Amino acid sequence: MASVYQALASLVSQGGQLQPNSGPCFVCGLLNAFGLHLRFVQTAPDRVVAYTRVPRRFQGYPGVVHGGITAAILDETSGRALMGTDPDTARLMFTARLNLRYRRPVPVETVLRAEGWVVKDKGRTAVCQAALYPEHGDQVLVEAEALLVALPPDVQAQLNPEALAWRLYPLEPHNVTPPPDPCTHVHTF
Repeated sequence: MASVYQALASLVSQGGQLQPNSGPCFVCGLLNAFGLHLRFVQTAPDRVVAYTRVPRRFQGYPGVVHGGITAAILDETSGRALMGTDPDTARLMFTARLNLRYRRPVPVETVLRAEGWVVKDKGRTAVCQAALYPEHGDQVLVEAEALLVALPPDVQAQLNPEALAWRLYPLEPHNVTPPPDPCTHVHTF
C-alpha cells in the first residue's frame, strides 16, 4: 500500500469497522500534535488491525523506532482488541502488565501493521496479545502480551467523553497521518 490511509480504507471496504478515537491520547489521539494518530479497524469481534508510519522523531537508534514507542503502540493495540466499535459502550481497560519481545529492529518512516487479539476474557480481567509487522508479510518485529483489568466504577463514572473528544471520526487522509516530522533534516549515522 502506498499510504496508511489506503491500507485502512482497504480494511474498511472489506467489512472492517472503525473504532472510536480520542483527542489527547498519545497513540490514538487525533488532536495530539505530538501523537501517533493511530486508527484501529475491528476485523472480527476480538481482533483489531492498525497501520502506522512512525515519524523519525520517535527513533531511538538512527532509523529505528524507539522501543518505548513500539511498546505504546502494542499496549494500545492489545486493549483495542476488547474495545468494540461503539463509542458509547466501548470497553475500556487498564493495562496491569505488558510483556514484550523485541525480535527485529522496527524501521521509522515505513508503513507498519499492528494486530491485536483476545486470548482470554474473564470479564473484569483479560489477556490480549499484539504484534507489529511490516505492512505486508508475517515477519514479527515486536510481540506483546497484556494483562488488562476493568476500570473501577468510580474511574469509569468520571470519564468525560466530550473532554476526551471521544467519538467515531470519519476515515480521512488527514486524520491518519501525524503532523510533519521536524527531524527530517537530521542526519543519520
